[in-house]
Amino acid sequence: MKENHIRSVVKGASWRAVGTLDTMFLSYLFTGQASKAFKIGAIELFTKIFLFYLHERVWMRLPFGITSTIHNGLAIQHEKHYRSIVKGISWRIIGSIDTFWIALFVNRESEQAMQTAFYISATEVITKVLLFWLHERTWMKVKWGVVR
Repeated sequence: MKENHIRSVVKGASWRAVGTLDTMFLSYLFTGQASKAFKIGAIELFTKIFLFYLHERVWMRLPFGITSTIHNGLAIQHEKHYRSIVKGISWRIIGSIDTFWIALFVNRESEQAMQTAFYISATEVITKVLLFWLHERTWMKVKWGVVR
């Protein structure tokens, strides 16, 4: 399945809404400060939409985990579940590095800035992989913007 650029942008924005809310929650949990949680979420809103768009475009070109079948003379491509898992892990690595640096920047005046940034980014590895997998599986059911 290939998707047009607009679909990639919309898909990235929908994921970012889910991801930003999760990051803000985790940031509040580890900093105890709503203002810092909001700042971390606001900064990553912009950095991650761009990074997610690039990630989607790269994965669109990878044949890993895609099978094809012929139906009525047309080749139909199907994504395997393991592709979504590996794709989620690859995104999480990129996303966690981004979150770490943003959290470190926002908390730079704190004595525990490095530790707080690590806790936020490490915890989101768990929450975001599950949320991303659910997001991917949901978008696979949306046919708008799919190019055959």
